[in-house]
Amino acid sequence: MMNKAEKTRQFIIEKTAPLFNTNGVAGTAVSDIMAATKMARGSLYVHFQNIDELVNCVVDYNLKMFVERTTAVSDQHESAKNKFFALLDYLSDPLNPPVQGGCPMMNFGMEADDTNPVIREKVNEVVCGVQQAMENIIQKGINDGEFQKEWDAGEFATKSYAMIEGGILISRVSRDISKMKMLVRLLKEEINEHSI
Repeated sequence: MMNKAEKTRQFIIEKTAPLFNTNGVAGTAVSDIMAATKMARGSLYVHFQNIDELVNCVVDYNLKMFVERTTAVSDQHESAKNKFFALLDYLSDPLNPPVQGGCPMMNFGMEADDTNPVIREKVNEVVCGVQQAMENIIQKGINDGEFQKEWDAGEFATKSYAMIEGGILISRVSRDISKMKMLVRLLKEEINEHSI
């Protein structure tokens, strides 16, 4: 059970998470944070030592929400094929992403790659974790006899992740999800080709 201070801290994180994920770290001003939380600047600093601490918490929160929501969708299914298909379907509309503002790995990763090694490492850990989770699904399917034994689960997971992130970028920039739909179809076709 959280005490009042912990609840307020969590409230600030949850209210500002979409701001940072949409506008970026550099594009989010203290005045934006104050407007979103309806709190004075001094009140914010009661709960966070500085903006960097808040940013780190918000990045963690956005990444965690993305992973939890995508995992929950995949976990609704038993077979590896259905797990992966559900994941692809869930991510197939980048204009309506699992986390407000878009993919936090892409958003924070691109902004932090040259500017913030702490955030870059947080994003890298999640990127590696997501790819490992995808590989585990394919490996489960191989072990369960759903997929061909010679299929390289790690290679497919890396390719899938890269295609999904690329599709997210194309879709969000063009405001058109047709290319993402095509990429999802191609990934599903490859999964079907390796199915037994």
